[in-house]
Amino acid sequence: MSYLVLARKWRPKRFAELVGQEHVVRALVNALDSGRVHHAFLFTGTRGVGKTTIARIFAKSLNCERGASSDPCGECETCQAIDAGRYIDLLEIDAASNTGVDNVRDLIENAQYMPSRGRYKVYLIDEVHMLTKAAFNALLKTLEEPPEHVKFLFATTDPQKLLVTVLSRCLQFNLKRLEEEQIGGQLAKILAAEGIEAEPGAVRQLAKAADGSLRDGLSLLDQAIAYSGAGGSAALGDAAVASMLGSVDRTRVAALLAALSEGDGAALMATIEVLAGFSPDWGGVLDALAEALHRVQVKQLVPGSELEADGIDLDALAAALRPELVQLWYQMAVSGRRDIALAPSARVGFEMSLLRMLAFRPAEGGPESVPAAAGGAVGGASASAGAGGGRSAAAAARAALESAGPARAAVSGPAVAAPPRQAMHPRAPTGPDAPPWPEPAHDEIPRAAPASPASPPRPPAAAPPAAPPGAPPPPRPPARPPRAPPGAPPPPPPPPPRRADGRPRWRDRARRPHRRHLARPRRRPRPARPGTRTRRQLGLPRLGQRPAAPGAAGIRRPSPRAVPGAAAGRRAGRALGNGTPGPFRGRCGGRRRDPACTQRARAWRAPGRRRSRLPQRSARAAPDGAGRARGAGFDPTDTATGALTCAGTSPS
Repeated sequence: MSYLVLARKWRPKRFAELVGQEHVVRALVNALDSGRVHHAFLFTGTRGVGKTTIARIFAKSLNCERGASSDPCGECETCQAIDAGRYIDLLEIDAASNTGVDNVRDLIENAQYMPSRGRYKVYLIDEVHMLTKAAFNALLKTLEEPPEHVKFLFATTDPQKLLVTVLSRCLQFNLKRLEEEQIGGQLAKILAAEGIEAEPGAVRQLAKAADGSLRDGLSLLDQAIAYSGAGGSAALGDAAVASMLGSVDRTRVAALLAALSEGDGAALMATIEVLAGFSPDWGGVLDALAEALHRVQVKQLVPGSELEADGIDLDALAAALRPELVQLWYQMAVSGRRDIALAPSARVGFEMSLLRMLAFRPAEGGPESVPAAAGGAVGGASASAGAGGGRSAAAAARAALESAGPARAAVSGPAVAAPPRQAMHPRAPTGPDAPPWPEPAHDEIPRAAPASPASPPRPPAAAPPAAPPGAPPPPRPPARPPRAPPGAPPPPPPPPPRRADGRPRWRDRARRPHRRHLARPRRRPRPARPGTRTRRQLGLPRLGQRPAAPGAAGIRRPSPRAVPGAAAGRRAGRALGNGTPGPFRGRCGGRRRDPACTQRARAWRAPGRRRSRLPQRSARAAPDGAGRARGAGFDPTDTATGALTCAGTSPS
């Protein structure tokens, strides 16, 4: 059993059978008739609006055996092969599964060959925005200068993802969404061709649920036929389609609006309970309520417009509700539809939206909404506002205040102008109406006396006492500074601006030296200890200087008498050195390289001298003739070689 779905069975095969898209059809037909056919076309739009269908019809028009024209015959072998999807020169490529640069490289290599049967080799790439950037870049050169026998047809639902370089090489056509009337007419035509009877309400619901896509409408029609069992004597009913779609009956929406207009909360909750028995989509119910309010508003403000009632008494609701109230309810319905996902449940969000409509209403124009001082004028204005029915309370109150203005001025009497206050000597007002703060001194605008008859007008302020006759007038300040005489030196520049605390600004401060660069008091030299001698006085080389061989020029042999003390001979022997790298180190260099050497670099102290880094022998060395262990690792009498001898070793 083979069944072809309605979306494929009723796919248009000629430009004349297309629904909508007149702007695209006109451009393609004129290009085919005049022979000015571009080599690359890009069709964009939402799903199910005819992108692939138009591309196939265009390829059929190019390769029809009866000649390239805007109306292919549909009877030749080429047209039938294209309709069946088996034409060899029409290559339909799914870019979602062929996204890489290797696929585009194969396409470019095959594009160089001539078509097998037709006049043109047509590449139809669907969902072209799925190609990678590398694939687009590889296609650019061929897309800009393709062979004469190659045509590119691209289709995509997201043209924003295409590179600008690709868009500039194509003719772009944006396919529009279809109207409900267009989809409904095509559905009715298909139902009549299939021999299925359908109610107008069912077709209208399907066209609305299609949301601008004819393919979605045909898919829903297949589903509705299977759900209701329509066919033969059975008809496609409105109730069956509403139950399948989960939409609400329009009469229930009319009942909700009637309960809201009457302010009957019990009837409103009862209607919601009846709706809950159908398990509707509460968001869809709010959408239906907003659409009904839109029709009511159009009926109020544009009385001559023709609107479909759709189960709602538009005339009665337009007469019972005020325009601003309809606007308020519409805004509440839209906001409730947006916030229904944040509610504890969909029904709770729906109920709160309707209860908000029931609770909040614009203030009615009446005597209570305006000040009582306006008297009867306010009452008359409010009465006229109530009679108008569509007049806002704000406008009524404004009109009442404007009408009460002359009466108030007549009661208060003529205003007494007060003399201007002096700017230099402000005088604070006195009396019960005086403010607790002083008036600004620069206010010289005359003020009128209070309108209330209970407070008398304020007496004018007393003028300042006049100067006695014969007194010299007060000196006037000069209008400008005196001009310097010619040849006088220029005045000194003004001092740099300073901050409030007297410190200079950051610019002046940056020119000053930093505090670490300022002069510091030098340290007092540490006094020398009594009895200390320098290395130069001792005849020793400087620290870090390699000692020369004994007897060399500039180096004299120290005398044991130069260093007082019992260790004079030992220090004199150290001063000789042994020619090894580093000053005053043994054969091992003081680094314990020789396991038999126990000499180390230790600090020694001469009488009255601070510690210095000089080699010392460990305590394990044998004591010398004086019975001391320190410094007994050499023989100071060995002056022939001048070498230091470590303890336990023999000189080399």
